[in-house]
Amino acid sequence: MGGVSPDGPGGVRAPDGGWGWAVLFGCFVITGFSYAFPKAVSVFFKQLIAEFHVGYSDTAWISSILLAMLYGTGPICSILVNRFGCRPVMMVGGIFASLGMIMASFATSIYHIYLTTGVITGLGLALNFQPALIMLNRYFSERRPLANGLAAAGSPVALCCLSPIGQQLGHVYGWRGGFLVLGGLLLNCCVCGALMRPLTSDPKPKRRRDQETPRAVQDQKEAPATSDPAKPKAAAKLLDFSVFRERGFQIYTLAAAIMVLGLFVPPVFVVSYAKHMGAEDNRAALLLSILGFIDIFARPTCGVIAGLRWVRPRCVYLFSFAMIFNGTADILGSFASTYDELVVFCVFFGVSYGMVGALQFEVLMTIVGTERFSSAIGLVLLVEALAVLVGPPSAGRLLDYTHNYQYVFLLAGSEVVLSALVLATCNFLFMRKKEPEEPAVRERERGEHTHTHAHTHTEREHERGERERPPEEMQQIGPSSSSSSSATNPASNSASNPSSGHTSPALSPAPVAEVTSAKVEVEKQQQPMSSALCSSSLEEMTKVL
Repeated sequence: MGGVSPDGPGGVRAPDGGWGWAVLFGCFVITGFSYAFPKAVSVFFKQLIAEFHVGYSDTAWISSILLAMLYGTGPICSILVNRFGCRPVMMVGGIFASLGMIMASFATSIYHIYLTTGVITGLGLALNFQPALIMLNRYFSERRPLANGLAAAGSPVALCCLSPIGQQLGHVYGWRGGFLVLGGLLLNCCVCGALMRPLTSDPKPKRRRDQETPRAVQDQKEAPATSDPAKPKAAAKLLDFSVFRERGFQIYTLAAAIMVLGLFVPPVFVVSYAKHMGAEDNRAALLLSILGFIDIFARPTCGVIAGLRWVRPRCVYLFSFAMIFNGTADILGSFASTYDELVVFCVFFGVSYGMVGALQFEVLMTIVGTERFSSAIGLVLLVEALAVLVGPPSAGRLLDYTHNYQYVFLLAGSEVVLSALVLATCNFLFMRKKEPEEPAVRERERGEHTHTHAHTHTEREHERGERERPPEEMQQIGPSSSSSSSATNPASNSASNPSSGHTSPALSPAPVAEVTSAKVEVEKQQQPMSSALCSSSLEEMTKVL
């Protein structure tokens, strides 16, 4: 199999529907598990702190390790997908995700939670998340913004469900029983993996071949290079690092790394923030449900807006606006002093967070394209993993020192706003300079093509004129019309016999040779001629004379 992905040939057109809707449903569920689990686990933080006698920063490491594994194993997922395909990788990932949560229910220290919930479950979710996105973008092209928006809506839907479920499981069964039940739920990832059917070519090739014209069949026979199966295998790579040469990819990766430093901090700490204000556990957990409910409608709506004809080419700036909106909501939410104000913050944060979630992978797909998306997303997630690993724990450490949630939210909002400014500014300064060059190159290539075509056409016209010239020359310089011979070359009159009034037969070939050589020189300056053509015309003219 080599490095060729078995999920379908690269030249197959995306169906934008059909079985793609089943793939979209599987990606919807996988996205919900991948993004909602790091936030849903936070409802158990209070019980874990009491169980293991640790601080906020120690429990925040659980969500950070989960997200770090989700992002940091991106290149590994890309290699496995390019080697084995999306479906088997997702099936194995579902088993790992479930096994990690089940093992965590028997943990005796916080470090066991790091290893099981953080590493093993995080790896399983990563093996599901990235292949699901790859298959989604293979099945959708024209409707890709809408598909990404609908798939991203799985995160808030799962958050609305998992947060209250986890809260209830914690009250009834404790955190150990809650982890055990959540581990059973993660087995659904295997079912979603089974939905990722490889994308194949037209299932009815015979009918299409019958409808082809003889000319099309002949063109296919005359192109053996495209049908050689050895060349795609030799050109395929398990991990394509050439995406780092793209300036747009560099800008996107830098901005995304800064963004994730603060993007996931508010959902992790908003429940503890409400409890710090004196809210009950159920009301505090309800904030995540409110955030997720708003997010459900924000992501598909943003996907529809991003798919508009005049918005899609400017998706980068819409993504920058979404990040500025999100960071501003964090900064304003840091001044909340009551539970109702936190509810308002969750509403605005849910809208902005949904916009970011719906656009981040759509922008990446626009930058790198479908063929290199499997490698690009793995490399981006690897770079973001370092920031994810630092973000929430640093916020938790800041909270341990200051005991003030305002600084935590201020720091998170500032980081997200900074990432938006980096993305928009760099894209405006560097990418806009590159756009005018492309039409110029195209016009230059078009001009060269036109000149070559005109050159070939002129040669053909000249050859046709040379073939039709002998009869005309016979009429102009034939021996029977001495007057037209003298009119053609005035110099011949001076060389003729003045007494007889006719040109001398001995001197007549010289003026004809001069006329012929003069014509040949002028024609060589205007358009190059082959030596064979010149010699043939001279022989024909000599025969006429």
